[in-house]
Amino acid sequence: MEEGKVVSQSVQESAAAYSIIQERFGDAVSAFNANETMPFLEVVDTDRWVEIALFMRDHAKLKFNYMACLTGVDYPADEKVGIICNFESLALLNHKIAVKLKCVRKNGSLPSVACVWHTANWHEREAYDLFGITFTGHPEMKRILCPDDWEGYPLLKDYKVQEKYHGIKVPY
Repeated sequence: MEEGKVVSQSVQESAAAYSIIQERFGDAVSAFNANETMPFLEVVDTDRWVEIALFMRDHAKLKFNYMACLTGVDYPADEKVGIICNFESLALLNHKIAVKLKCVRKNGSLPSVACVWHTANWHEREAYDLFGITFTGHPEMKRILCPDDWEGYPLLKDYKVQEKYHGIKVPY
C-alpha cells in the first residue's frame, strides 16, 4: 500500500491477510492491490493455486471459508483469459479479499479448487462454458449453461454467434 495513504479498516484487514499469504508464498503471488471496493492479489504461479487456496481456507488467521463468486474475464489484448475469485471469512474473522488468476486464451487451463470450496464446482463449469477455461482436477468438467455441442465460448469478446443451431435460427 502507498505510504501515507489513508485506507479503510476493511482494506487494512485485507492487507493483513495478504501479508500472511505473501510471507508463505513469496513470488507466487503479486503485490497487494488496495482497491477500496475489493482489495486483491494475483496468483502468478498458477501451479500453486490449490496449495494457496488450502492455506487461505485453513490458516488460523485467514479462515477464508466462503467463496462468494468466481467470475471469468477475457483479456484479448494480452491473449489471456482468467478468473477473479471473491473470498470472505464469513462469521469468523470477517475479512475479504479477491484473487485473480490468468492463463493463455486458447486452450488455457487453471487448477480446480472445487475440492477446497464446493461452490467452485459450479462457478468453474460456468467459466469453462462461457470463456473456455479448463479447470484441471475438476470432478465434472463439462458445460453447464450451453448445450454440450455448442460451438465456441459466448463471453469471449471476439465470439461470433452461430447463425443456426440444429437448423434453428439463433436469435441475436
